[in-house]
Amino acid sequence: MTQNWAVAAFVLVTVALLLFMVGAASVLGGRAWGHSKNTPFESGIVSTGSARIRFDAKFYLVAMLFVIFDVEALYLYGWSVSLREVGWPGLIGAALFIFILLAGLVYDVRMGVLEWAPAWRQHRRKRRVATRD
Repeated sequence: MTQNWAVAAFVLVTVALLLFMVGAASVLGGRAWGHSKNTPFESGIVSTGSARIRFDAKFYLVAMLFVIFDVEALYLYGWSVSLREVGWPGLIGAALFIFILLAGLVYDVRMGVLEWAPAWRQHRRKRRVATRD
């Protein structure tokens, strides 16, 4: 129980410091309100319309794919730093890891996840390529 007193004291001091800073800002801060306070500063753009924009689901899908393959790079970086310590078993594990993610990428490409062009444009492009051959 005696070890928890240090943590409790730290939390109390932190909360007291936060309350002091918020209170001091509200007492000492400016209270000017008006139209010019709500406009963008210097070269900002005056907003028009609603900020709620509907995005296509492909944006979120590509974002998730980016996170997956970015984490892959993170794991491979850690593997490359410890390459001498992990030896052949580490190489086989990393190769298996890369193979699984590559299979996922091939699946995503075959399912058309990364296709951004409309279907009519893709059809026209395929037809144009077929007429060249």
